[in-house]
Amino acid sequence: MTLTLYSNYLNSAGERVRIALALKQINYDYISVGQIGWEAYEKINPQRLMPALKIGDRIIPQSTAILEYLEETHPNPPLLPADPVLRAQARGFAQHVVSEMHAIDVIRVRRFLHHGLGVEQDGIDHWQRHWFAVGFAALEELLRRRPTAWPYCFGEAPGWADLHLIPQVAKGLTRFNVDMSPFPLIDGIFKACVDLPAFIAATPAQQ
Repeated sequence: MTLTLYSNYLNSAGERVRIALALKQINYDYISVGQIGWEAYEKINPQRLMPALKIGDRIIPQSTAILEYLEETHPNPPLLPADPVLRAQARGFAQHVVSEMHAIDVIRVRRFLHHGLGVEQDGIDHWQRHWFAVGFAALEELLRRRPTAWPYCFGEAPGWADLHLIPQVAKGLTRFNVDMSPFPLIDGIFKACVDLPAFIAATPAQQ
């Protein structure tokens, strides 16, 4: 069954999926939403959010749903730890990125702050830095409380939590000048991941 991923190069949710596909060595076709246009994409995915995965003639929207599908249909190598508690912790860690950080830093939120509420750029920048700092502080503490100081979030190999964390850190560094010095555990995991082939292949620069 042919898999087709719809996203764009800067979409960090799409980057999560690209990392998972690379880690699992799954072949797929890639279509840029920017190239086909939003009107065409809305016909494919009524949510108008990225990414979406097309399997045959069916569509899965939302990165979490896509990742769960990939984990269920291509279980090796696993993205989640074998231990049930660690599995849940990895999911909870990732969900913090998805729901508490990414959901409020996306461009449609920034546009509404500016055009809908009249917030100037300085205020938007303050919004961004505040929520990145709050989110990373929570994730740093979760990492500090791990029973083992693994090189990656929840194990000896990168997985579910890492593929959520790394695009968020990269976005904070490259687009919003977030200071990562208060978060040494996150910074260490970021540095451990960014030179891995799967993470390099998924970066915006490689799309």
